[in-house]
Amino acid sequence: MTRNLTVGNPSLLIVSFAAPLFVGNLFQQFYNMADVFIVGRTLGVNALAAVGSTGSMNFLVLGFLINSTQGAAIVTAQRFGAQDLPGVRRSFAASAVLGVMITFVLMFTSIFFCRPFLALLGTPAEIAEAALSYIMVIYWGMPAALLFNLCSNMMRAVGDSRTPLVILVFACVLNIILDYTFILVFHTGVEGAAYATVIAQLASGLLCFPVMAARFPMFRVSRSDRRVTAGELWTHVRIAIPMGFQMSVIAMGSVTVTFALNRLGALTVAAFTASQKIDMLVNLPLGSLGAAMATYSAQNYGARKLDRIKTGVKSALRMALSFSMLTGLVYVFFGRFLSALFLGSEEAAVSMSHTYLKVAGMSYIFLAWLFVLRQTLQGLGNSFIPTVAGITELCMRTFAAIVLSELFGFTGLCFASPLAWAGGCIPLTIAMALTLKKINRKILKGCP
Repeated sequence: MTRNLTVGNPSLLIVSFAAPLFVGNLFQQFYNMADVFIVGRTLGVNALAAVGSTGSMNFLVLGFLINSTQGAAIVTAQRFGAQDLPGVRRSFAASAVLGVMITFVLMFTSIFFCRPFLALLGTPAEIAEAALSYIMVIYWGMPAALLFNLCSNMMRAVGDSRTPLVILVFACVLNIILDYTFILVFHTGVEGAAYATVIAQLASGLLCFPVMAARFPMFRVSRSDRRVTAGELWTHVRIAIPMGFQMSVIAMGSVTVTFALNRLGALTVAAFTASQKIDMLVNLPLGSLGAAMATYSAQNYGARKLDRIKTGVKSALRMALSFSMLTGLVYVFFGRFLSALFLGSEEAAVSMSHTYLKVAGMSYIFLAWLFVLRQTLQGLGNSFIPTVAGITELCMRTFAAIVLSELFGFTGLCFASPLAWAGGCIPLTIAMALTLKKINRKILKGCP
């Protein structure tokens, strides 16, 4: 069912919209963690390191694709907020065309440069072939990732975060079943985890079509809607591409961290991989809250209800900052136990992982601030400042990877993300302050 976020209590709307996003992201992380858990426990630390060493490459390419579909969906959400249903249909068609173009460029470029890029990152020889096998399957399956993410983001744009959740739960269960089947029954090694992910994404993406046709009449595209004009395409490109680029810029920082990690050996890569999986699981509420703010602000911007945007930002910040402080305490007191779940009796790796979690957890206040402000600005159609923030994050991560890792080893690398979050907050805070001031002026003047 669609949901109009332009009427009702802003705090309740944001929480109720974010809750299914959180549960969905939680399930997604569960099946990602299932890959790591099964690979680490059945194939060994080197296999776990092989999967982990591709994380930055995966983030670099698929992050661009996923974020660009989210950017295109912002146009859809703005038009839905304005109750422009023909515009919603045209936006869906333009988003699909743009998504296909981006996917095939990314897919063939990534496949061609995959091996040299792994070599450039200094991937340890003992895990290089396994890493290549894993990431090649993921890249060939990129159209499946497009199908699922495009449809999911379109449904969220019109206020439905529950239907994508149901489909995602199906994908998660299927992925876990296929993980066990490929790895433990067919003995396909790390490739099996990749096959499971791609097949689950494809199945869930195909399931979206009958669901959207039945439940969302505004997405029933006519022949005239399918004639995407250059102007319509550009409306989506100007938001989608910068958002995709912004995510890739952030990912480039992760690439530099991966390079520094690979120099420290496979055990360090395994510890970092386990830490990031735990880290992703716990920061999901913040990401979900940010994603909710993108749709909330886009719909209200389309409806020209500017006062509601201001109220929503304040409410979201209060919730995000409260959660970030609670998370920091969880990491400090229970981080070692969480790390041991993935790394078993490898005491050196568990100790390194706990160090990462403590540093990241105590810096979550910056991540909370960053998520809310970045996604709100994107929902308002401002893709430039979030890109500047992404470049700032890149610079800070690169500094940690090159300088701090040299001075302090793994501990120095643990500061890569906290420094990136703090640096990204600077331009976002300035931009949001100016935006809220502009909104205040318009409210006082009674302007739309």
